[in-house]
Amino acid sequence: MSNVTAITVPDIGDFDAVEVIELLVKVGDTIKAEQSLITVESDKASMEIPASQGGVVKSIEVKVGDKVTQGSIVLHVEASTQTAAPAAAAAPAAPAVAPAVAPAVATTSEPVAAAAAPVAAPAPAAALASAPAAGKLEMPASTAGLPHASPSVRKFARELGVDLTRVLGSGPKQRITQEDVQSFVKQALAGGLTGAATASAGTSLGGGLDLLPWPKVDFTKFGAITPQPLSRIKKISGANLHRNWVMIPHVTNNDEADITQLEALRVTLNKENEKTGIKLTMLAFLIKAVVAALKKFPEFNASLDGDNLILKQYYHIGFAADTPNGLVVPVIRDADKKGVLDLARESGELAKKARDGKLSPAEMQGGCFSISSLGGIGGTNFTPIINAPELAILGVSRSYMKPVWDGKAFVPQLTLPMSLSYDHRVIDGAAAARFNAYLGSLLTDFRRIAL
Repeated sequence: MSNVTAITVPDIGDFDAVEVIELLVKVGDTIKAEQSLITVESDKASMEIPASQGGVVKSIEVKVGDKVTQGSIVLHVEASTQTAAPAAAAAPAAPAVAPAVAPAVATTSEPVAAAAAPVAAPAPAAALASAPAAGKLEMPASTAGLPHASPSVRKFARELGVDLTRVLGSGPKQRITQEDVQSFVKQALAGGLTGAATASAGTSLGGGLDLLPWPKVDFTKFGAITPQPLSRIKKISGANLHRNWVMIPHVTNNDEADITQLEALRVTLNKENEKTGIKLTMLAFLIKAVVAALKKFPEFNASLDGDNLILKQYYHIGFAADTPNGLVVPVIRDADKKGVLDLARESGELAKKARDGKLSPAEMQGGCFSISSLGGIGGTNFTPIINAPELAILGVSRSYMKPVWDGKAFVPQLTLPMSLSYDHRVIDGAAAARFNAYLGSLLTDFRRIAL
């Protein structure tokens, strides 16, 4: 007996309807559970929809350009072993995608360090690139000539106003990469091309800059190698981080805070709250202090939208969570309305969900400002990458003891290095220095937050 089952769109967060921009399987393919079936995109996110079960694809109910919502039928699969084997013999099965270790991470204009960076869009493997479907599916004429590029690259090109049909791909099977798009833009800029001139710029890479193509090396000639595919999270966050670093003029202000008294307070509170099971970390105090600094310097609690600065009246703070599969950025909402103990509890719960791969897209969206802490690992200073569309991110390194002259003698001081990266299009160096200095004063004397 055959067993035909409908595969539907799962919970995709706060999106009412999203557009199908890529089909990753075709009729007759043998798929596995958790294999990506289609790629959908809204104005804020791109994500792949996985299969809830394996089987042979009998029919595909969507096409490129369709709008789908939670519960929409994507395709029908036949799980019967009697029919699955012949289908597999008739047509090679599509390569299985490694099971996702986390829910589809939204590449949002309101993170993701993702990407998350804040908060990014998954780039499907070249082997799963969109192909003309057989049987029921018929590709519209308008999409039959779609450029060979991943959703994240297409979105990147749209943001820059680049027509991908005029870009020559340097990847496998002429797949267009983000570097190809950047080279095309540099060519246009170097030649002073605008408007119609840009459209006729041709497809050669490099242009006036005469850039060399990316080196293609057969590493096996030099010794043994072990290819290791990037995890899903790394592919998502990597695309976002690359975009943010290229498109945002980063500047980093480095400063230090005396946290001697704050650390003593943290230790005391942890002893008093042993029975509650809530462990206070420095991150909870940092979030509370950052909210106070954002209230004093509202241009840091904003996003750039064209020629307008969107000043936010809410305080949602993201923090970078290190997981076995890469970096994700959970967001604590309304941090201004929560005490330090509440912040410690919620950040701990979100960090655990991140490590277990159970964060939902909604839990990584809406951030106003992000914190990246390397305190438990090491380092002195670093340059954190801004989680667009935020305007700044705070990086903190490992605290250390140093002697400080108080006018009479050298006294030991527990010092916290702070690295504030900011978008220089909106924030100037003086404002960043004032923000960091004020934040440091709050951490030095936490009573100031009550003022």
